[in-house]
Amino acid sequence: MAPPHVSVAGFKIGLEQPLTLIAGPCVVENRDMVFRTAEGLKTAVEDLPIQFIFKASYKKANRTSLHGFTGLEMERALNILEEVKQAFELPLLTDVHSELEVPVVAEVADVLQIPAFLCRQTDLLLAAGRSGRAVNIKKGQFLAPEDMQLAAEKVASTGNSNILLTERGTTFGYRNLVVDMRGMVIMAKSGWPVIYDATHSVQLPGAAGRASGGRPEFILPLAKAALATGAVSGIFMEVHPSPAQALSDAQTQLPLEQVGQVVEQLLALHQCVTKIRLSPTGKPTQP
Repeated sequence: MAPPHVSVAGFKIGLEQPLTLIAGPCVVENRDMVFRTAEGLKTAVEDLPIQFIFKASYKKANRTSLHGFTGLEMERALNILEEVKQAFELPLLTDVHSELEVPVVAEVADVLQIPAFLCRQTDLLLAAGRSGRAVNIKKGQFLAPEDMQLAAEKVASTGNSNILLTERGTTFGYRNLVVDMRGMVIMAKSGWPVIYDATHSVQLPGAAGRASGGRPEFILPLAKAALATGAVSGIFMEVHPSPAQALSDAQTQLPLEQVGQVVEQLLALHQCVTKIRLSPTGKPTQP
């Protein structure tokens, strides 16, 4: 049975908890960029009533082209992430791609993320569950939202109930993703906290030829829409100091300088939705 909230590094994620933000660069490109992003994010949100988890992939296994940047050497990338975690006192999320990686990554990360294309991999889900770390399962672009209950059950079978489910869009025709807002409501009914990935949802896979394209102008509108469903406990977004120069997902990462303004808007909406949900009449309560 799903718990009312998920515990991560001393705080709780759930509908009755403060808004959670999971943010950071797509991948560890180099130490300077990761540190600059972490510092900027922490500064932007430290005075806001939200819970912040820093994210960055130490490796990107899913690339459009053979020539796409997949990351630094594993040990070097994980060392950079551990440095950031300690320097800024931030909980950390990163991806795992095989059950063999899990024990090593779990020594550094507070949350192990299962990439969307791997969300049905039973051995990977079981290994992540046995690690004792919180597990964020991204919904595959090819799955119905109801199917994510089964993925969560695989992790939960290990005795690990700290599970998050993340929506990141559904394949619609060629090189396009759409976000069905019903999906977040459906996944939330499973009892596991739902996160909305606002940047991967605007991706256009393969649309840039040897890389994915994107429509970043829809990041904020879709994030607002997701929160308005009343089913979302947190927002996930990839952030970069200079998205155009990013080595991965250059057309979908949010510029670091915009984070403060974006999060303030999302926080205001989240507080409004929470008041409506908690009102016994179902109508907005007086401020």
